[in-house]
Amino acid sequence: MGTRRAVRVLTRMAGIHIVAIVVAVVACVFDVRTRRIPNWLTFGTAAAAFVFRLATGGVSGLIASVAGWGVGAALLILPYALGGMGGGDVKLVAALGAWLGPADTFWVAMYTGMAGSAAAVFVATWHGYLRRAAANVWLLLAHWRVNGVRPFPELTLSTARGPRLAYAVPILVGTVVRLWPW
Repeated sequence: MGTRRAVRVLTRMAGIHIVAIVVAVVACVFDVRTRRIPNWLTFGTAAAAFVFRLATGGVSGLIASVAGWGVGAALLILPYALGGMGGGDVKLVAALGAWLGPADTFWVAMYTGMAGSAAAVFVATWHGYLRRAAANVWLLLAHWRVNGVRPFPELTLSTARGPRLAYAVPILVGTVVRLWPW
């Protein structure tokens, strides 16, 4: 690869990383304030990524973008289906995946899970809810062992009475950890 082409590729990748981080920051602002991530942000971000990747990488760029979107959605659809996560969180990771491609999206989701676990423990401790949260985890695991992996109506996001975590914050942390030039 020639030097000029390498510079163009690196510049494009840096731009994509900046877009992903800015989108994650905007999602955090909405999620912290309203506990919702707007569809115009997630769907608009994904659509812009598809167009950009098609324009800059052709069909292979579009395929990578669609694959990244699919990986992001696939990795978070089970927690959503079980009632433990909001749909906006799934759509946000999928939209970021459309920009980042499948490999980076996988790692964003992994780092997000780690950050989300740490944040959940912190929030539960801060609100004096840690003991109840641990008991709920054991109850949920017992429910799954007896009934199979399916939602436990008393412990879903819509029915839970414990403190809420704006999950866009761990998504931002996972994105920054993956994309930061360490």
